[in-house]
Amino acid sequence: MIITLARIDDRLIHGQVTTVWAKGSNADRIIIISDEVFEDKIRTTLLKQAAPPGIKVNIVSVSKAVAVFNNLKYASDKVFLLFTTPTDAVRLVESGVTIKTLNIGGMQFRDGKTQLNKAVFITPDEAKAFYRLRDLGVELDLRVLKSDPHSDIIAKIEEKFGKDLV
Repeated sequence: MIITLARIDDRLIHGQVTTVWAKGSNADRIIIISDEVFEDKIRTTLLKQAAPPGIKVNIVSVSKAVAVFNNLKYASDKVFLLFTTPTDAVRLVESGVTIKTLNIGGMQFRDGKTQLNKAVFITPDEAKAFYRLRDLGVELDLRVLKSDPHSDIIAKIEEKFGKDLV
């Protein structure tokens, strides 16, 4: 598979994703990689219905994503990967799937999360997952909107959590 874009956005398929990110990715398929979403049949159905015109949507578990990436049948497919958490991205990369750059777009507020920018709130465990991705060689691109300037997520994590998190 040819990964044209990999993004964390816990809202998954919504206006920005369908009109800007998906269009700019030139992908034929959006693959949502999340064990949690994969198990939620109602959410799965709704996400497939929200797909941008001309782009197929698949929702798979992390283990299924690894199997698909290792299947030569899909070697020339251009895909846009969507994750809800950095933890799922870590699991995919640790299983041998190469992601060169991971865009971090939206991670909603919940209790126990710390705000990094206008749309990204993370837990200490998610911060550790970003460190792990960096250590695995993944470039981390913190941008909510495509027109936003690149921001260093590791610097923001260290600013909010300190340098002793990992």
